[in-house]
Amino acid sequence: MKRPLYEASTQYKNWRYSPERLSQIRTTMNEAAVGVIRKTFEAYEPGSSSNVSFVNAHEEHLLVTFYVHKISQLCGHFRFPEEVEATAASYLKRFYLKNTVMDWHPKNVMLTALFLATKTTNNPISLDAYASHIPNTVASDVLDLEFLVSQSLAFEFAVWHAHRALWGIWLDIQNLPDSPPDIAQTQSSIYDSALGHVRAARLTDAEFIYTPSQIALACISLVAPALAKKWLESKANITIPENQTDIPPRPSAAALSASIEAIESIITKTGKVPNVEAVREVDRRLRTCKNPEKVVGTKAYLARKAEAEKKAEEKRNKKAEGQKTNGAGDVDPFGDPLAEPVKPGLVDYDDDDDDD
Repeated sequence: MKRPLYEASTQYKNWRYSPERLSQIRTTMNEAAVGVIRKTFEAYEPGSSSNVSFVNAHEEHLLVTFYVHKISQLCGHFRFPEEVEATAASYLKRFYLKNTVMDWHPKNVMLTALFLATKTTNNPISLDAYASHIPNTVASDVLDLEFLVSQSLAFEFAVWHAHRALWGIWLDIQNLPDSPPDIAQTQSSIYDSALGHVRAARLTDAEFIYTPSQIALACISLVAPALAKKWLESKANITIPENQTDIPPRPSAAALSASIEAIESIITKTGKVPNVEAVREVDRRLRTCKNPEKVVGTKAYLARKAEAEKKAEEKRNKKAEGQKTNGAGDVDPFGDPLAEPVKPGLVDYDDDDDDD
């Protein structure tokens, strides 16, 4: 059976979850991080962790959502296209399904995720120009985390977005049999309002649970329910030839309606910028519970750095010893030199042919 293109994507295969699974991932990761950081505190200052107020999974998610909103503001400053903004938001949210804010602050990861998105969406900007337009930022702040972010994304950079699905549905609506010929001009506010809901959906978990087309249809339904229903009915009325058995079965109308209603609920309830005061409180507490191994200058940081340098030195020594043992110290790594080709002279003095 022929599968839709979206179902062949890494997004469909690796980045879709149920709401319960998302909650479990965040809670488990938060608890594991708290355990490791508490142990680190105790290793260098026994008893110090008892006074630390660690952030919980909900507070971590609140902070990440706030910086997803900050991505939108930065994109407006740089005048990046919609594709860059949507991709960077997805990267940031995906990153924190594999990492904790107690190790990596979203402010720093956000800058790297956005810069990475400009490259993966083919909207590049020079690193110097990017960093120079962001206060208190240098190029290394962006590049230092680029590999970590890419690794956390499993190097799966392609993202399918609801705003593109929305544009496709809007074009389709204009071609419905009884649509006014000037609907694109007279009712453009429908599309603009639906796009606003798509942007709000980026602050939610909708993209991890539903398909881009479902999110897009729900956004239209929030603005013009009758129009969304009309478009949906037009698709349901399309007859499929009996000989085309490779087309996947359609979801039932009841199942699709339930999904659309659930998405609408997610957007209207959670598609809002977090309260700034609540975010500041989480950020204030984060300063005291951040992993000391990630804080430059702490005993834990210096010990971890020394250990890393020691391992690197041991690795270099082991490699050098291996080369010495194998007698490879004097071997050219590029291979043996090429033999000088023998060039024939202009006159062949050994010619035995003689006219005499």
